[in-house]
Amino acid sequence: MSRRETYEQRTEEILKPIAEAFGVEIYDVEFVKEAGEYYLRAYIDKEGGVNIGDCEAVSRRLSDELDIEDFIEEGYILEVSSPGLGRTLKKDRHLEKSIGEEVEIKTYKPIEKQKEFIGILKSFDSESITITEGESDRVFNRADIAKIRLTFDF
Repeated sequence: MSRRETYEQRTEEILKPIAEAFGVEIYDVEFVKEAGEYYLRAYIDKEGGVNIGDCEAVSRRLSDELDIEDFIEEGYILEVSSPGLGRTLKKDRHLEKSIGEEVEIKTYKPIEKQKEFIGILKSFDSESITITEGESDRVFNRADIAKIRLTFDF
């Protein structure tokens, strides 16, 4: 397991009882480097969506616990937020909750001269993801998908 994966997994373990105490669920945890800075991001959600108060309360408690555990070697910025309307679907649990929702799929290489597809998420398994485009289904190999996320209207 990479250092990044270890940080994410350990943070999620610490976050689990905090999320339960505040009535939110963990959507995702990521440790990334952007523009020379490390960020530890925890995305939380709940029925009806989270608000700034939820994020602030979880952030304070998580920050305190991370200070006690002190397992991340690099300096980092902690962010706790909602995954947002156009949330990326990275894990099977994200896909499961999004069956029947409209999604946008971006592929690494063009398929029939295009790399972006929009449709209703119909099903998935360990090898593929199926969306419905109009009247027909399109099946993608998971290895060909660069990103899949919910679409959103303004």
